[in-house]
Amino acid sequence: MDAPWWTRPGLEAPDGRLLVAGRDAETIAREHGTPVFVYDLIRIEEQARSLIDAFERVGVPFRLRLALKAQREPEVLTFVRDFGYIGIDACSPREVRLALEHGWTPEEISFTGTNLSERDLDALVPTGVHVNVDLLSQLDRYGRRAPGSAVGIRVNPRAGAASRPGRADLYTGRHRPSKFGILQEQLDDAIQIARKHDLTIDTVHLHVGRSMLSDALPDLDRAVERAVSMAERLIDAGHPIAEVNAGGGLGVPHDAEQQPLDVDAYASVLARRLSPLGVRVACEPGDFLMKDMGVLLAEVVTTDERDGHRFVGLDAGFNVAPEHFIYDEPVPIVPCRAADMPDGRTVTVAGNINEGDDLWAEDVWLPRLREGDVLALLRVGSYNRALHMDHCLRPPAGTVAFADRF
Repeated sequence: MDAPWWTRPGLEAPDGRLLVAGRDAETIAREHGTPVFVYDLIRIEEQARSLIDAFERVGVPFRLRLALKAQREPEVLTFVRDFGYIGIDACSPREVRLALEHGWTPEEISFTGTNLSERDLDALVPTGVHVNVDLLSQLDRYGRRAPGSAVGIRVNPRAGAASRPGRADLYTGRHRPSKFGILQEQLDDAIQIARKHDLTIDTVHLHVGRSMLSDALPDLDRAVERAVSMAERLIDAGHPIAEVNAGGGLGVPHDAEQQPLDVDAYASVLARRLSPLGVRVACEPGDFLMKDMGVLLAEVVTTDERDGHRFVGLDAGFNVAPEHFIYDEPVPIVPCRAADMPDGRTVTVAGNINEGDDLWAEDVWLPRLREGDVLALLRVGSYNRALHMDHCLRPPAGTVAFADRF
């Protein structure tokens, strides 16, 4: 039989038993209790190297940064820091402080935030990290605090990219204005503000989508083309743009129908558009680096038949892994003891929070389950543990991280 679509090195099911980093998933659940996140840290390095190697093949200077908002577990950050070649994208002063505490230097940290307060700038400016601002008023406020310094701006090319319906315009607002980024028609005002405070604009940043796979690359190409024209306008005005940061938004497949991101095609899009500018290219993914390395193990605590519908209840609700409920990202679900079993039935998988929409999946095909089984919720290594909520005072899930594979 063909291997299930979700298998990869470090996530396999020989003889039907799910293995994470070479360890039996059900055994991990019994030893550590549920719910528990299990991290295969080697997967982070595999994903990072795939991007870095792709840009080496197209011959473009490249800087990779981790979006800290996606994953901030201490053991994960220690593992990533030891690589020595991944920087940090921070979006709040506390994230900057956390990165510094884990050993990143100010030169390795890029800050891009929105709606910065005076308090934010009081905390940011003394750190020496590079700051990208995304509104005219923020640029003016930054200039008053740090005249004569270098700064980046986030631009809004009014073109988005995503592989999931309804996500392409989330950050760029093609149909309805977005809160993010300086618009093309605002560039002259930005140049005037920079001149008033003797600021040097050295970075153009754009963030145009979420969950981008290969099918979204034509839309990304259009967005980058528009951003290039904005960068050229700044260069013509005397600003030495050294870096164009393509932001994050790179995704991983969530079902068998989706095709993974072609990293060489992604690098080629950016290289073709940005190489003529002679700039360094940067990106700051969270999902692409972290999502695939994480599995959430949860126990089946109830099974119930309701009006012809089979419900499977878990000891984990949306408080421990909110991404599915915030972003409507589907979660692949695999039984640990029968990961490749073809026969089963359609069920609804529910959590343990007292809310009607605490549902992990509806009408999903799973092997026949019994109370006490352990299910693995895949693709949860980013935007889950970091978003934990105290709803119903349910505690957070535990974490187990493996820096090797058996």
